[in-house]
Amino acid sequence: MSYGQGGSQSQWDPWKPHSQQSWNSGSDSQSPDWAALAEASEARAKRRRLLFVGGGALATVAVGAAVAVAVMNAGSDDDATRQPASQLPATAALPSGSATPSFAPTSAPPPLDPKDFISSAKKDTAPLSPDTLFPGTQLTMGSTVYKKGPTADTTGCATAAQGTLGPILTADGCTRLIRVTYTKDGIAATVGVAVFDSEAQATKAKHRADKKSIVKPLTGGGVKPFCAGAVCRSTTNSYGRYAYFTLSGFTDGKDVTTKDTAVFRTGDDLAEFTFQQIRRRGEAQASAAANR
Repeated sequence: MSYGQGGSQSQWDPWKPHSQQSWNSGSDSQSPDWAALAEASEARAKRRRLLFVGGGALATVAVGAAVAVAVMNAGSDDDATRQPASQLPATAALPSGSATPSFAPTSAPPPLDPKDFISSAKKDTAPLSPDTLFPGTQLTMGSTVYKKGPTADTTGCATAAQGTLGPILTADGCTRLIRVTYTKDGIAATVGVAVFDSEAQATKAKHRADKKSIVKPLTGGGVKPFCAGAVCRSTTNSYGRYAYFTLSGFTDGKDVTTKDTAVFRTGDDLAEFTFQQIRRRGEAQASAAANR
């Protein structure tokens, strides 16, 4: 006669409440299934880890949404920015480009041209004399220093000219001729500045002058006669209502040749300085007129 178990015994689940472990009715007792218990414990722990990770992700999304809402609300305290689009003003109510202020165009007066003041006797009214055109006792051009000699000023232009220059000055309306002489190392140069009423007259005199149109050398006051029968070098120029002529040569009566570069340089320096002085005269008068 066998003694079996009376009906099926329920499985014991260590994680299920009120479950019971089945025991054999025999004399030999069975030990628990430790492998099954370990698998069940591992499965339970895995489910708890998944629930924790999922809950953390949901919390992160919720925090991000809260931050986004906070940033959007912090963008402006203006009530209009928080209104729905349907409550914003219509396009026609917004300010148009025509509301931009406009200003009448303005322009500064053009600068005064210094040459205008030395091109006409009506504008060129500043004091004029040998000392205003050629001030001081010497002339420095670069590293070269020339000693200033005698000066002369006459309204009889032809009397201070030689060759064909006298008749030209008279015919073209010269009203005044200012002369000055500079010397250096046995070389002397005279510049004569002929004054006219207009630039056109001075330009005409310049164009009519030829190789025989020369200014009379100014001597005396320690300057020996020069260019009296000897070959000398002359130049002719004009600027504004002024025509100016130079004559340079040796004080010992020697003829000037193309190799005498010092004589050429002396005449060129004196012509350049004369141009600068006439231009400065115009600049000074233009500046004074602009400040009035």
